[in-house]
Amino acid sequence: MDSAAVEIDGSVMEGGGQILRVSAALSCIHRLRHQDHEDPSRQEHTGLSLQGATIGSTDISLTPGKIRSGNHTADTQTAGGYYPKGGGEVVVTVNPVKELQPVIMMERGNITKIYGRAFVAGVLPFKLAKDMSTAAVRTIRKEIKELYINIQPLQEKEKACGNGNGIIIIAESSTGCVFAGSALGKKGVYADKIGIEAAEMLLRNIRHNGCVDEFLQDQLIIFMALAKGTSRIRTGAVTLHTQTAIHIAEQLTQAKFTITKSEDELSSNVNYIIECEGSGASNPHL
Repeated sequence: MDSAAVEIDGSVMEGGGQILRVSAALSCIHRLRHQDHEDPSRQEHTGLSLQGATIGSTDISLTPGKIRSGNHTADTQTAGGYYPKGGGEVVVTVNPVKELQPVIMMERGNITKIYGRAFVAGVLPFKLAKDMSTAAVRTIRKEIKELYINIQPLQEKEKACGNGNGIIIIAESSTGCVFAGSALGKKGVYADKIGIEAAEMLLRNIRHNGCVDEFLQDQLIIFMALAKGTSRIRTGAVTLHTQTAIHIAEQLTQAKFTITKSEDELSSNVNYIIECEGSGASNPHL
C-alpha cells in the first residue's frame, strides 16, 4: 500500500477503541499515515504519540515513523491494577521474525486442565478469595465433573497498589487451546457472585467447542491479516470487536476475510470458522 493518508471513520461498527488500536498498529507496521475520526477519551491504550489526541477531539492524526527496536515504556494509567488507582505492570519481550506464519486453530480436542487464582489485595480479607474460589469450583463442577479444578485463593498486602479482589480461571485443551473466564469484585457484590460470574464466562467460552475464547478471538485478527498464507480459526459467536477488527484490517492491508457458520456434532451450540488470506507482510530488516 502507498504512503498516502488513509482516513478511517471511527463511528462505524463498534465505534470504540478497537478502531483506534487496530488502525494505529497496522499503519505503523505499513508505515502509513492515517486520520481517525473518533472520540479519543481512551487514548492511553494505544501507547502512541497522536496529534489531536485530547478528550473531546473528533479528529486524530497519526504519522508513524520508522519502527525501531529497543526498550519501550507505556503508562496504561487506570487500565492497569485496580481502578481508579491503577499501578499494574506488564513486561513483554518481543523477538522479531521475517514473516508471520498462518494461524491454524480448528480442532479443540478435550479439556484436560482447569486452574486459576482468586485474589484479594490491600485491606480486603482473605475470606473473600476463598469464597470466590469455592463458588467458581462449585459452578464448573455442574458441567465438568471428571477434572480436578485447582483455583488457588491468594492475598497480597504489602505490594498491592490499592484494594481490590478478582478471579481468573483458565482451561487448557489436549490440542493446546487456552480459554479463560474472569471477573473483578464490585462494591456491594458478594464474593461468591464474582466467582460464579468468572466460572460462567469460562463455561460459555468452551461450550461452543471452538478453539479460542471471545477475548482471544479479536486479538488474532491482526496477526491473521499480516501472515503469509491462509489462516483459519474455529470460534464461537463472532463478536462486534472481531467484526470491527476485520473491517479495519481489510481497509489497511490486502487481507481478505470470510466467516462461515459451522454445525458441530460435538456441541449443542453453533460455531464459526474465520478464514483469512493474509497480506504476507515481511520484515525488511531481517
